[in-house]
Amino acid sequence: MLENPRSPRVRAVAKLAKRSARDETGLFLLEGPQSVREAIAFRPEGIVELFATPSALERHPDLRDAAADADIEVQYTTESVLEAMADTVTPQGIVAVARQFPTSLRDVLAAGPRLVAICEEVRDPGNLGTIIRAADAAGADAVILTGRTVDPYNPKVVRATTGSLFHIPITRGGELDAATSALRGAGLRIIAADVKGDDLLAARSAGLLAEPTAWLFGNEARGLEDEALALADAALRLPIYGSAESLNLATAASVCLYESAFAQRVS
Repeated sequence: MLENPRSPRVRAVAKLAKRSARDETGLFLLEGPQSVREAIAFRPEGIVELFATPSALERHPDLRDAAADADIEVQYTTESVLEAMADTVTPQGIVAVARQFPTSLRDVLAAGPRLVAICEEVRDPGNLGTIIRAADAAGADAVILTGRTVDPYNPKVVRATTGSLFHIPITRGGELDAATSALRGAGLRIIAADVKGDDLLAARSAGLLAEPTAWLFGNEARGLEDEALALADAALRLPIYGSAESLNLATAASVCLYESAFAQRVS
């Protein structure tokens, strides 16, 4: 059992909360039973180390059995060691280290996508994680991260995806103009979500949302810059029927993705 929270091994795990350490090692941190459970189910070969307190595995015997079935050794730790490794204030007793697994845009296009989310300059980890989760739930084929969008392996992003990180291809590091050009060349219409855009309901009635679509979402505070909007084929806005000033980015993205998912399945 690991008992020293100051040991080099524990510190190496804790450092993965920082992007510099993740970029250097190609690893990232997983916390909590749900994220680890999905990693074991969908990418067991990517798990490098799995740590847990004995009491945590007693609470989650299915996770213990899944790790055994995947031939993944569990390293038991004390509560203090687990707390030193974790990024959260109140960890749930289970932490894993996994290899990053980004997908190339070429691979995304080769799969013939019909629904894609593009995140341009999305900076809030919770928003990005929720968009990834919503894209997964809506049956999107990929999430493409451009510009200075937050690292998808940031621990807060990983937690916010609640396991969807392991279900949907994610590309990162590219420039928006190259991504939109490639997607358009693959037959997708680029639709920007923007408060200055046309009414989404009119686009729905016209059948626009039933076409293969790449939704373009911008920064939480500034939205999409004019240069980014110019790269889209159309811009649509969600109507506000109540008194709310606006919608949270992740909420708006969820609605947009589901609108396309509904339209594509009806057509």
